[in-house]
Amino acid sequence: MSRNIPTINTRRLTLRAMRAEDFGRFAEIWAMPEVVTHISGKPRPKSQSWDAFLRNAGHWQITGFGQWAIEVHRQHQMAGQTGFFFGSRGLGDDFDPFPEAGWVLEPGSQGQGLGLEAVQAAHDWFDRVIAGRTVCMITPDNSGSLRIAREVGYVPLREAEFGGDAVQLLTRKGPVG
Repeated sequence: MSRNIPTINTRRLTLRAMRAEDFGRFAEIWAMPEVVTHISGKPRPKSQSWDAFLRNAGHWQITGFGQWAIEVHRQHQMAGQTGFFFGSRGLGDDFDPFPEAGWVLEPGSQGQGLGLEAVQAAHDWFDRVIAGRTVCMITPDNSGSLRIAREVGYVPLREAEFGGDAVQLLTRKGPVG
């Protein structure tokens, strides 16, 4: 089965399929302490990034959705990623069966509204093509991601523990408004 990964253009960004040549940048981003501080707290080794990179590609093939590379216009390397996946995290029937949204931006691209622009575009696509409930998991001290989640319509579901850390589970039933 082969699926086409859509390309989405916004005013300042392109969300596109990850390519083999993106792996070096993908691994670099996930090795940055500033990037993972609110995710796992531990930079990923290259081998773990490779597994995640391949998992992203496989998601599109199996489910029809996945993560896009975020590319800032006129820059020719990925600045992060956003999209959807099944995390199978063992967090319960109110969370695990639903597509989980996620987003990551490298530090130089943060604080400019690019994260919200990318996440909104991904959710707009999901609402048109897949539709239905989505979930996300954010640490309580990640105010930037919590703000983005609220802006695209997520509401608190419950608090949980994941990997020894307190997390906020959020849910979104569909388009805002």
